[in-house]
Amino acid sequence: MLLAFNKPYGVLCQFTDNSTPPRPTLAAYIREPGVYAAGRLDADSEGLLLLTDDGGLAHTLTDPRHKEPKTYWVQVEGVVTDDALRRLRDGVMLNDGPTLPAEAEPIEPPGLWPRDPPIRFRKNVPDSWLSLTLREGRNRQVRRMTAAVGLPTLRLVRVRIGGHALDGLAPGESRVIMSGGARGGAPRR
Repeated sequence: MLLAFNKPYGVLCQFTDNSTPPRPTLAAYIREPGVYAAGRLDADSEGLLLLTDDGGLAHTLTDPRHKEPKTYWVQVEGVVTDDALRRLRDGVMLNDGPTLPAEAEPIEPPGLWPRDPPIRFRKNVPDSWLSLTLREGRNRQVRRMTAAVGLPTLRLVRVRIGGHALDGLAPGESRVIMSGGARGGAPRR
């Protein structure tokens, strides 16, 4: 089984949490037994998370050797410049080494759901959106890359992993993509 899930802001990419007080987890949203996240999104990131009960498929989706492209829409503080785009496209030096080149394009603000809590608004500080596609997955990589080019991330939404996209899933909804060879399915809340 392969399940697409639109992970809301603040939800952990695991089914249990032992902290006090407990934080929201996948258990509040995912009812299919035996699935686990193929990859992860930080609690403060939103968007597409794939879950599966197939270890081989999970490995294919997450192993860096397969370089499965992941596309993010990123709201940043500041104006996206040609220099920032060039640096992202060339690869950015981070404290754990250089990143692979990314696909980076400025985009118009996408028609997304409101985030709870909302993004901070600062009257005198502009913000911009960009589409960023990576083929590696380091810890908090998108946020570190945008910060390295002078554009701190305000909001981060993953919209695509390889050939799988959000395709209209609302936050907290999931859709079975594959079940025993079948594809498709209606969103589930």
